[in-house]
Amino acid sequence: MRIVFALLLCVTGIFSPVALADMAAGQSTYASRGCIGCHGASGISTNSAYPSLKGKSEEYIRKNLSDYRNGARKNAVMNAMAAGLSDRDIYNLGSYIGSLK
Repeated sequence: MRIVFALLLCVTGIFSPVALADMAAGQSTYASRGCIGCHGASGISTNSAYPSLKGKSEEYIRKNLSDYRNGARKNAVMNAMAAGLSDRDIYNLGSYIGSLK
């Protein structure tokens, strides 16, 4: 019932889908999709070839993942990584990574 109510609020514009982001699911996706390998377990990359994500805002992460997914931003590795992400995955990842202060 809570989810139905929250979705209704999103559809009517009272809340955005961002309010429904699941930080724990984002953390799980971050680990299972291999983000740790390049961006570090705590969002701090140990390789200068890959950017650190710690300190980036939720909005920054969501926009960039969406841009990689739809091809507006080009990087062979990230385009492939983002291609399989759902909108929900992107919101969850943004929530988790945005929490890494």
